[in-house]
Amino acid sequence: MKNIILLFLFFACTTIVRAQDKYYTKSGKINFYSKTPLEDIEAKNKSVVCVLDTKSGDLQFSVLMKGFEFRNEEMQEHFNSDFLESDKYPKAGFKGQILNNAAINYIKPDTYAAQVKGVLTIHGVTKAIQTNGTITTGADGLKASATFTIQVADYNIVIPSLVRDKIAKTVTITVDCNLDPLK
Repeated sequence: MKNIILLFLFFACTTIVRAQDKYYTKSGKINFYSKTPLEDIEAKNKSVVCVLDTKSGDLQFSVLMKGFEFRNEEMQEHFNSDFLESDKYPKAGFKGQILNNAAINYIKPDTYAAQVKGVLTIHGVTKAIQTNGTITTGADGLKASATFTIQVADYNIVIPSLVRDKIAKTVTITVDCNLDPLK
């Protein structure tokens, strides 16, 4: 009887540990910022889906383009219809890996530097990117953060000639996700 109880506890603990290999959120945040001579452009999306497999270092993000909120409705309309063509390309995403995953102790609460490499898809164009970020571990889950810059032209985003000189050619993207164990 004692062996059966020990065997049950072993399998229960193994299942719990495995469940904590993957972390998830559907309320992550992505901000983008573009400094322009006319006015700065900034938008936020608070509905980012992210999955991190701590065992392999695999990392994925997905975001609906129409979920970006601007401080002015006209900017939001131009973003979705003129620049990103959100009806045609409704999602953006990243699929990659934490290169130094073995150096991150997901059990010990701390903040770790993370080197991330993968592919970013925006506006139907997929490009390889590499950036640095942080993984913060704690009793309440994980936090993944990164900031990087992209060239608008790299993703075939066409800026109309009427406003071409007033809109920046680079965009800074900030990702911030609080991740919970995937159950």
